[in-house]
Parts: sequence; C-alpha cells; structure tokens
Amino acid sequence: MRSKLCFLFVSVGITAISAPEQVTFTKDVAPILQERCQVCHRPDTFAPMSLLTYEEVRPWAKSIKQKVVAREMPPWYVDKNVGVRHFKNDVSLTDQEIATIAKWVDTGAPKGDPKDLPPARKFDDTDQWHMGAPDLIVQLPKDRIIPAKGADQWIDVLVDSGLTEDRYIQGIEVKPTKGFKVVHHVTTSMKNEDDADDGGDNVQGIFLNEYALGKNADVFPDGAGRLIKAGTKINFNLHLHSVGQETAANVALGLKLYPKGYVPRYAETTEKVGDPKDLDIPANADNVRFDAYNTLAKPARLLSFQPHMHNRGKASCMEAIYPGGHKVEMLSCVSRYQFAWHLVYLYDEDEQPLLPAGTVLHMISWYNNSPENKFNPDPDNTITYGQRTVDEMGGAWISYYNLTEEEYKQQVAARKAKLALTAGSE
Repeated sequence: MRSKLCFLFVSVGITAISAPEQVTFTKDVAPILQERCQVCHRPDTFAPMSLLTYEEVRPWAKSIKQKVVAREMPPWYVDKNVGVRHFKNDVSLTDQEIATIAKWVDTGAPKGDPKDLPPARKFDDTDQWHMGAPDLIVQLPKDRIIPAKGADQWIDVLVDSGLTEDRYIQGIEVKPTKGFKVVHHVTTSMKNEDDADDGGDNVQGIFLNEYALGKNADVFPDGAGRLIKAGTKINFNLHLHSVGQETAANVALGLKLYPKGYVPRYAETTEKVGDPKDLDIPANADNVRFDAYNTLAKPARLLSFQPHMHNRGKASCMEAIYPGGHKVEMLSCVSRYQFAWHLVYLYDEDEQPLLPAGTVLHMISWYNNSPENKFNPDPDNTITYGQRTVDEMGGAWISYYNLTEEEYKQQVAARKAKLALTAGSE
C-alpha cells in the first residue's frame, strides 16, 4: 500500500559537549583519525583521499568538519535513539570526538607539537577485511571486463571453494578486489552435489551472503554458525554496470571458520524480509511509504539488520508486531538511508531481539522521488520494483537463529534477570 504520511526524521547534531581547551592535530585529532578513519582513508583503497598525515588532512579540514558534524562520516546511519541502541560494530564518532574535530577546524586547524603525534598506525592484509583475516578466500578465477558503455549485466560464476572437509562458518564478507565502482551487488550461494534438486527454483544454491556498495561483514555470535560442506562450490551472482570507462572487476568471498570439529549450538540464517514487488512510486513525489510483512514460524533471536534500497530510498525501519497484535516494538530504523553504504548493523549481545513464534516483522520503507533528492537520476519517472540501479527495492537482510520454546523462555528470563541486576546496581 502507499501512503503520503510524512515520516518524522530525527534531527542530526551534537550535544553541548566542550572540546579540550586547545586542540591540535598531533595531540587530539590524529588519534581519532587513526581509530575511526584511516582504515579506509589511505592509499590504494576506495576512499577519495588519504588522511594519514597532517599535510594530507589539512586541505580537507572544513570538509571533514562538515561531514562529521552532519554524522555522514564515518558511515553509520542507524538511529540509536529508537529500538536497539548498541551494536557490536559501531564505527560512529562520539559527541566528544565530533566536538574536538569541530573546534580544531574552527581554530585554524593547527598542527601542534610533533612530539605529541602517536606512532603511525600499521596496516596489513587483515585490514582489508572488516572481520579480520579470513580462514578461507574464494575469488573469481579471472577478471570481468566491463565496457565503458552498455546495459547492466547479471551473470553467475561458479567457483570451487577448495574445501575438503565439513566446517562451520562464523563470519562472512564479500568485497570487490577490483573495479568496485562497477559492482552494484553480489550474492553468494553454496552449491553441493548432494543437495536435492528442486526443479530449478534454487539454481544458484543455498544463499550465503549479499554484498552491495559499502557493505561490511556478517559475523555471528559464539555458538551460532552455518555449515559449509566439503566439496562445496560458491556461486557468485553479480550485477555489473558500466561507469563511462572500461573497467576490470573481480570479487572475493572471505570466510571465518570455527575450529575443526566444532559444531555450534545454533544454525544461523540470513534472509531478506519485506521487499515488496508492488512498488509504485509516483514521479516528483516525496515521503512515499510502502509496507511489507513477514511472520516468524518459530521463536528467534535476531542478530543483525541491513536495509536494502536504491537511490530513491529515504528511510527504512523494522518493527515487531507480537502475537495477538497487543504489543508493537520498533527494532531498528535507518532514518537517513544512504545508497552508497549498505551497512549491516550487528546487534549487541544484550540487545539482540528475542521474538516469540508468530511475531510479524513489519518493514516500513520511505522513498523520495522528488527533485530535492540529489541522488535521484530522474524525478519525472514513475518508479517500480526492479534489479537495476534506476529501479527500486525495499526490505532488509536480517540474520537470526531459531530457538525452541524452552530456549526462548530461558533466554527471556535470563535477560530480565540481568536487567534487574544492572538496575539494582545503579
């Protein structure tokens, strides 16, 4: 359904926190950049500039202030004022860090005493992966050459994983190793000879992971994992598009594996919720809303949330409607959706939603197809669902594992007891 109800967006800003009396690059700003920014902003990465030295940072000072005050950088767009508020992989700056950078720029961006500069951060191959060095890497055997101009391509490439024994996966990450600008998305799937033939409905195999621009890693909590069998082949389904110059593209799948012989207690699942196929977004319209629903057949523990929309996406929220409809709870909301950053938000262990069987996951998506959307390629077109970048999608990838009724009751009781203990100690 469609509604033109306006969505209340949370204002962006920082609280009234004072920065140090005197702020310099060497003493105050460099440590923040090392911790939060340099993993991307350094040579031979996709970031547009390096931020390793004062000489590299100084010309960008005003732009850096603008981006961090607006909370556009580092990229982290989930609203921490509603629903789940704490995340395992939160890379956002604190109010104090933002105030420090702002004051440094406002006072002329001084360099400071070179003796105050911390040792340069060392980077190695593990820094190329958000989850650290993988135990297994599977890559396309050869580059794909994308012409300067041409229609979007959707291709499947099947690659042997080289795995000779059954193992359990704890973390998954897919990333372009070449030509990230032409890689719109990649989905990876596991194909095994002894998997049942379903008559063609599952030709790509058992879903493993989805990559889109800016995606980080899916990492499961201890005790939850996914089986990958010996002899498994990885199917790479790629959506590639031309960007005005001939480009070589390649992608890699990295897997973190549990130790040999380890069998996790819970079987992790990643699937898409929502994604309405009846999208109909009028031309020149803003705050266009669509809703989609998925019902949990069993009790579940949610591990992560990753909304997926395209250039006209404005906001994406997921709420839980509990059995009977007497309780509705907002779980997560990305109120400033950015197509350039398909981030997975890993819920903190103590806040992973525990949901009973029969819970309805309600996805709410908002779109801006007006000229005010600077990312909108053509506001005069009516937009419908589709795979192309100029089409739209809605929904979110979620990771979870199912619980028995008894496990669900035990985990709910344990969380209530921990909350009561924490409240009593305050």
